[in-house]
Formats: sequence, C-alpha cells, structure tokens
Amino acid sequence: MDLFSKCQKFTTAREVMAAGYYPYFRRIETAQGPEVIIDGEKKIVCCSNNYLGLSLHPKVKRAAIEAIKKYGTSCTGSRFLSGSLDLHEKVERKFARFIGKESALLFTTGHHSNLGAISTLVGKNELVITDKLDHASIIDGCMLSFGEMLRYRHNNMEDLERVLSKNRDVPKLIVVDGVFSMEGDIANLPEIVKLAKIYNARVMVDDAHSLGVLGRNGRGTAEHFGLSAEVDIIMVTASKSLASIGGFIAGHEEVIHYIKHFARALIFTASLPPAQVAAIDVSLDIIEQEPELRQRLWKNTRKMLSGFKSLGFNTRDSETPIIPITVGDDMKAFQMCQMLFDEGVFASPVVSPAVPEGEALIRTSYMAIHTDKHLDRVLNAFEKVGKQLGVIPGAYRPDKFRKQRKIFRQLRIGTQRFRIELQKWFKDLFWRFGK
Repeated sequence: MDLFSKCQKFTTAREVMAAGYYPYFRRIETAQGPEVIIDGEKKIVCCSNNYLGLSLHPKVKRAAIEAIKKYGTSCTGSRFLSGSLDLHEKVERKFARFIGKESALLFTTGHHSNLGAISTLVGKNELVITDKLDHASIIDGCMLSFGEMLRYRHNNMEDLERVLSKNRDVPKLIVVDGVFSMEGDIANLPEIVKLAKIYNARVMVDDAHSLGVLGRNGRGTAEHFGLSAEVDIIMVTASKSLASIGGFIAGHEEVIHYIKHFARALIFTASLPPAQVAAIDVSLDIIEQEPELRQRLWKNTRKMLSGFKSLGFNTRDSETPIIPITVGDDMKAFQMCQMLFDEGVFASPVVSPAVPEGEALIRTSYMAIHTDKHLDRVLNAFEKVGKQLGVIPGAYRPDKFRKQRKIFRQLRIGTQRFRIELQKWFKDLFWRFGK
C-alpha cells in the first residue's frame, strides 16, 4: 500500500468544487475590513474575527511599520535561545497588567499557546477536563499531554460535577472556552469556578473570542463575571481583537516560569516577528483608550441578533458577536453559503461533525467597523436566501434550483455517499465529533 494512496482517494473537496459550492480558501485581494474584494467582486464580510476592526487602525499599522524599521522582519530564533526581544518582554508585562495576572508568556500562535500550556502542565496520573465544544487547539493540547482527558456535555454543570466527583483526589485542570467559537454562547464560568473550588481543580479559560469583547474594560470572560482573581490561567490569542497573531498564557508567576522552561511549543518554535508584537502592543492600548469601539461592536451585535430572530432564524444560544444561523442539512448549508456569496455576503458554513448531524449552520460574526448599511444588506441577503431555501417561512421557488440539482445528479457519487464522504473529511479535520 502506497503512503499517498489516501491522498488519491480523497475526492470529497473536488466534488464540492464541481458542484459549485466549495466555500474554503477564498482568495481575498484586499485588506480585511467590513468589505473585501474576492475574484474582483466586492463582498461584505460577516465571518471575520476582527471584532474591533483594529487590523486596519492607523496606529496599529504605523506601529508595525516602525517595528520593522527598527528590528527587521524576523527574530530568526526561538524565545528560548536567540529570539527574545525587549519588545516581547514589554508586551508580556503589559498584557499581564491588563488581564490582572502576575505574569504572561507570548507564544507564536494561539494554537501553540494551548498546546504549550496544557501539555506542559498536565502530566502522568493527572486529568484535564474539557467542554465537548472546546476548540480543537485545546483538544490537541490535551492529547499531547501525558494526562487523561475527560469531557463533559456543553455548558452542562451537572455533567461537569459528575466528572469531578469521580476524580476528587486526582490533580486536575478544567479548560474551557470563554466564548464558544461556533455557537457564540458564553461559558458558565461562575459555576465552573464554584465546582473547581469544591473538587480542588484548577481553571484555565481560553479567551480567544472574549478579549476586547466581554467585560467592562474588554478584559474577557473573567472580568465579565467579576471572577478575574478566581481563574488560574487565561489564554488569549492575538489574531482576533489584537489585530495580529500569537497567543498569551497568563497566570501566577511560578506557573508561567514553569511553562516558559518546559513548553516544547515555545522552546522549539521561532518567536513572533517584531511587526506582529508591535501591533499587539498598540492594540492593547487602543482597547483601553477607545471603549467606543466595543460599544459600537455591541450595538451591531444587538442589531443582528434582533434582526435574525425577527426574520425567524434560529440563532441558538448566541449572546455575542458570533451569531450562528441554524440551517440543518449539510448540503443546504453549502448551498446557502454559496447563494449568500452570490448576493455579496461572505459567510462560513459549519457542517457535521464540527456540529451534530442535522444541525449544520452558517457562522456569522460582526465587527465594530460594520455600518448599518452593511448590516442591513446582510439581513436582506439572509432573508432572501433563507426564504428561497425554506430555512425561514416565505416564498420558495424550487424551479430556481433545477440547475443545481442537475449538477448533483451528474456527480460520480450520489447524495448519500457524498454526505458520508464529506463527514469523513470533517472528522479528520475536527476533534469535536464525540458529542
């Protein structure tokens, strides 16, 4: 058997391409603001994590340019050996103060942050306990550790207590997303902290989608619930509200010191380039100095949540700028995504096993820099396409889709096999199929 035989057998993505519904690796030709140019056409973006719009902020861009002038384009080494700049250390101190922790450590990506922290802290005969909808990077960190991973049903505190009560005397870490990246709901952090105290567990919160969004000062989930002192470790990625890339782990000084000297994801990875570090530095300042950006983000969020619900869409339990639109069937999600794209709206489909079978959705997310005009056009497009596909009540003209159905009949595989192959593909991509 040839090692590459699986590559030759993988035809699912090509089948989606042939059907005209392939939604991935879109070639974007402009900066990622509220609108982008894709294949020469203008599209409204409602799938970006640029929540505060800081990647386009003049101060952020200027800081990145000045950093390149001073430090060049790369550090050419790991933080452990030759790649630590004074700029890295400055930003770590600033982030630690901002988030309310003693110390912080900057990794090259958010994914590396979770890999490094979890795999380093959780060892043999220890436990890491996760929500079933936690991000793949959390799951990867758990699998790289020498400890055992246990999971509880999404935001189900009775199930979490069941897991904790069976492992009362084992050292353990609870890791949870602050805001869940597909569902848009918020972790029940007050109950998680309460149970952690009862059963002697440590708590780590992944605030990738919370920083700059939740909390009076944009400091994330812990601040949102008034629990900043109760959370042991906070992870934040810089690729969302901080307009860059990279990730922080923040906590007690001795914990960060330990991770700093044992995390393979830090020690064996080149450090974050100067321009990206400078962008983070200034973005942290802007979050504190320009609260009106966060206020505008929440104004837009309330408008879209209200708008989608009034049209009859199912937005699940979302209460953040991440608003999922439940579609149901995987194929319908692909079709709806392409039809929205044709209407000038760039959104993302999420299908099983990233979500349970039959609960496919269109993931939308919003930014402070969206205007009412942008948002109205998005709502209008969703209303039009939603009615055409029967996702919400309204006129439905099946004759409009005869051409699409003919394309599917011409595929080498039937609809049922297509669905099976598609799920196999996503099962390899995601670790969230154990629902």
